[in-house]
Amino acid sequence: MTVLLLILIAAIAYGLGGINGAIVASWVLHKKDIRNYGSHNAGLTNYYRTFGAAGVAVVIGIDIVKAVIAVLIGRALLGIVGAPVVGKLFAGFCLILGHMFPAFHRFKGGKGALSGAVLAFMVDWRVGLLMIVIFVLVIIFTRYVSLGSMLAALSFPILLWSFNYGTLEGVLGLLCALLVIVKHAENIVRLIGGTENKLNFKKSSHGGDEDEEE
Repeated sequence: MTVLLLILIAAIAYGLGGINGAIVASWVLHKKDIRNYGSHNAGLTNYYRTFGAAGVAVVIGIDIVKAVIAVLIGRALLGIVGAPVVGKLFAGFCLILGHMFPAFHRFKGGKGALSGAVLAFMVDWRVGLLMIVIFVLVIIFTRYVSLGSMLAALSFPILLWSFNYGTLEGVLGLLCALLVIVKHAENIVRLIGGTENKLNFKKSSHGGDEDEEE
């Protein structure tokens, strides 16, 4: 029973993850593929730099709604066997996996930051809020969006354990964090080499190659 529920959750959440807001908006509104422009990342930042504000709400809306639906389905299905929180986290992991590596988009997706944030808030609003605080503080002090995303992601399992969630919940949170780290491999190399782009608080350059966090 539990195995079948997990398979069902994985299939649904992964499929929902592949519905990428930036790709959908760029195709529908601009008849273009966002992955062919700017940093080539299918994320909100690259979409905004490439096409401007038109369609940004669509990108955000699609990525939030799909995450909410996936997590609610995970909670409902594993709730049947008394593990709703595990269901949320497992669905979130599969959602992020689908968002990052969508099978029907040639496995080229976004970096999962927004999906991860929605998951964190739906598991525990305190965890989500603290992750946002970490993300913002890192950006303020370093101006590295990629570093902020990775450190916020790494805090996910730590915060879950800090708020007395179980070992399995923490492990699932860690797996979600590792997905984010893996997707930021190129940023890690640039950070080590001192060539990573910093966020410019004064102006934004459309079509730039700064890190995209969606």
